[in-house]
Amino acid sequence: MKYVAFLRAINVGGHVVKMDQLKKLFEKMGFSNVETFIASGNVIFEARSASEAKIEAALQDALGYEVRTFVRTPAQLARIAETKLDADGCGLWVGFLASPVKKDALNTLATATDTFDVDGTELYWVCRLERFSDSKITGARLEKALAQKTTLRNINTIRRIAAKHS
Repeated sequence: MKYVAFLRAINVGGHVVKMDQLKKLFEKMGFSNVETFIASGNVIFEARSASEAKIEAALQDALGYEVRTFVRTPAQLARIAETKLDADGCGLWVGFLASPVKKDALNTLATATDTFDVDGTELYWVCRLERFSDSKITGARLEKALAQKTTLRNINTIRRIAAKHS
């Protein structure tokens, strides 16, 4: 079965990992047909099963810091990629979650430029600013409101992975 792992804390905040190194780490874990997609911690691989805890433990051991991992199947990504959420041509970001949160968990963060929706273990964030980094919403504020860690990807990244692997 094919899986996609979205890794938090890869090539941000001073944690630089080359994609060939990441590929080798996944192969060492016993996964096959491993490939990476752009240098932001997206790893596609095949396995009988995929344990987020196993991946996290192996990456912690190899890299020396926590790498929260969110695994999805290509079918799940295809569903996410087909979101009908209207972003009005603005930036649409998907946050991966380990467990569902209530839809109103992010109401206190919503602004005229930042709106949120939650669907199961995915968070959708519409950012109506020219640059995502201009938002007053930070990863730390987001995770505090969610009461759990997340990693974000632009919907275009999700759609590209889904188109290639679904």
